[in-house]
Amino acid sequence: MTEQLSKQPVADRAENNAYFPSEFSLSQYTAPKTDFDGVEHKNAYTEGKWKVLVIAADERYLMLQNGKMFSTGNHPVETLLPLHHIMEAGFEVEVATLSGNPAKLEYWAMPTEDEAVMGTYEKLKAQLKAPKKLSDVVANLGADSDYLSVFIPGGHAALIGIPDSEDVQKTLDWALENDRFIVTLCHGPAALLAASVNREQSPLAGYSIVVFPDALDEGANIDIGYLPGRLPWLLAERLTEDGLKVVNESMSGQVLKDRNLLTGDSPLASNALGKLAVNEMLAHINK
Repeated sequence: MTEQLSKQPVADRAENNAYFPSEFSLSQYTAPKTDFDGVEHKNAYTEGKWKVLVIAADERYLMLQNGKMFSTGNHPVETLLPLHHIMEAGFEVEVATLSGNPAKLEYWAMPTEDEAVMGTYEKLKAQLKAPKKLSDVVANLGADSDYLSVFIPGGHAALIGIPDSEDVQKTLDWALENDRFIVTLCHGPAALLAASVNREQSPLAGYSIVVFPDALDEGANIDIGYLPGRLPWLLAERLTEDGLKVVNESMSGQVLKDRNLLTGDSPLASNALGKLAVNEMLAHINK
């Protein structure tokens, strides 16, 4: 049946020359349910001090090399499934965007039959629509700030603005200097590029990470119509140029911890990354 689905990107009626993924690509990359298999630490954190800061993308359209735009956003599974584990463990979540405008979701990838993801979406919907402005959050960051982790979701929208943001840079600097966690997956590690803005070397140089493979964005994602053209730049390539060590070449659901940097390679890593983040945060609190 999937062979009968079109591999042509679908026109976005809200914008000229903008496109959603093809029906065929969605049949390959999305599903009504995730691999969620339960939380491991239900209500394990009860003190109420520590929170998780989410830096979500607030842009919808990614300009490609051919002049077409990809209609993107934060990937819902990569956003909501890790946060489900974090919130179920007892940590509060606060959402921020660069502009303070609503976070954008790739709603076409929403697993609408997944109770964990959909329940978390309902809990966070108001924050996603009315997030904090990141510069306001940054202005109040200090050694005593109550964020234990910074989480940057995946989705191609992470390539827009976030890698060049001085506010993201200040947030990463704060996390590195104050023994906080940085958690991100798939295309979310584009945020790590902000660490090197106007610097000769990134403070993250030498860290090992897993990310979405460039080979898929350059190959299969175009061939099956997920993307309507080539990206303006390649994520793993840019991270490597910044001195980070990308250790994966494929998309397998791999997660990786290097010091306080926790990464996942794709939507397939969402469940495992949520568990890893909770385990690391609880261990940090209890040490």
